Amino acid sequence: MRNPKDFFRPLAVGAPAPPREIPFRPSRMIHFFDPSNDKMVAKLPDMVGKADVLLGNLEDAIAADRKEAAREGLVRVGKEIDFGETQFWTRINSLDSPWVLDDLLRIVPEIGDRLDVIMIPKVEGAEDIHYADRLLAQLEAKAGLDRPLLLHAILETARGVANVEEICAASPRMQGLSLGPADLAADRRMKTTRVGGGHPGYLVREDPDPEDPEAPRATFQQDLWHYTVARMVDACVTNGIYPYYGPFGDIRDTVACEDQFRNAFLLGCVGAWSLHPVQIDIAKRVFSPDPADVAWAKRVIEAMGDGTGAVMIDGKMQDDATVKQCRVMVDLATALAARDPELAAAYEL
Repeated sequence: MRNPKDFFRPLAVGAPAPPREIPFRPSRMIHFFDPSNDKMVAKLPDMVGKADVLLGNLEDAIAADRKEAAREGLVRVGKEIDFGETQFWTRINSLDSPWVLDDLLRIVPEIGDRLDVIMIPKVEGAEDIHYADRLLAQLEAKAGLDRPLLLHAILETARGVANVEEICAASPRMQGLSLGPADLAADRRMKTTRVGGGHPGYLVREDPDPEDPEAPRATFQQDLWHYTVARMVDACVTNGIYPYYGPFGDIRDTVACEDQFRNAFLLGCVGAWSLHPVQIDIAKRVFSPDPADVAWAKRVIEAMGDGTGAVMIDGKMQDDATVKQCRVMVDLATALAARDPELAAAYEL
C-alpha cells in the first residue's frame, strides 16, 4: 500500500504531477465518433461548441480490421481540429485486447497535449487503473507533457460494480465513471438484449381488487439500472469525481432516451453518452437544470440568508438541508451559464 503522502507524486521521473482535484467542466453529453469514418470526421468542426465532449472511439463498434485506421484517424483529428472549449476524449481498447498498448504508445506522444480524458472500458478493479496510471506517467515523461491525462472508467462487469469504490479511489487521475449497460447485462446474465433503458417485463403489478379479483390490474415498469447508477454516484461523489449514464441504443425512441437520461440526472449524474446527433440535444436539455427550478432555488437561498434556521415559502418548510440542495442547482446552472449565453439568459445569471 502506498503512503498517502506519496499519492500525488508522479509515478515516473519527469512526468507531470498528478492532479489534486478534478474541476467541474460541462460534460452533459459525451458524443462518440468513429475516427476512421471520413464523413463523420468531416462533421466534427461544426460540432465543436455544440457538444460538451467529443470522443474518438477506438473500441467497440470499430471492426478489428479498422482498428489501426481509427487510431491514425484519431491522431489526425487531434492535430488538425481546434476543439476550443469542447473537451476531446478517446476510448481506447480494453486492457486485455491486442490493440490497447499500441493505442497508448501512439496517441500519448502524438496528441497527448490535446487530449483531456482517456476512457478505459471493462475496468474490473483498482489494478486496472494502477496499470494505466503508471504507463501513462512513463509515456507523459517521455513525451515531455506538462499536464497529466485523466482517466475515465466504464462499469461493464459485475466485478467492476462490486469494486466500484476502490476503482474511484485508485488514482488522482480518475475523472469519472460511466455505466456500460449492455456489457454489464451480459456479464450479469441479465435477460435483456437492449442497450440501456428499461424492459417491459421488469415491472410491479398492483394488488387485485378484493371486490373484483378478475379485474385488470395496472402494471408499472421499473428501472433496471437504478441500483447500479445510485451506487456509482455514491462512489464517485465520495472520491470527488463524476458519474455518467452510458449509451441508450434505440436512437429512434427519443422519448424513452430522455426519460432514462432524466432518471440519471435526478440521481446525480452529470451527463450521458450520445451515439447520434439527435441525442446531443436531449442530453443538453436534460442535464441542464430547468429554469423554473433554478429560479425557485435562488428564491430559497435569498430567503434563507446565512443558511441557518427555517422559513416557510409558499407553504413549504425550508431549512439548511434544502438550502444545500438549492445551491447544488444554482452552482450547476452558474457553471453551465458561463459557457452558454442562452442558458445564462434563461437562468438570469
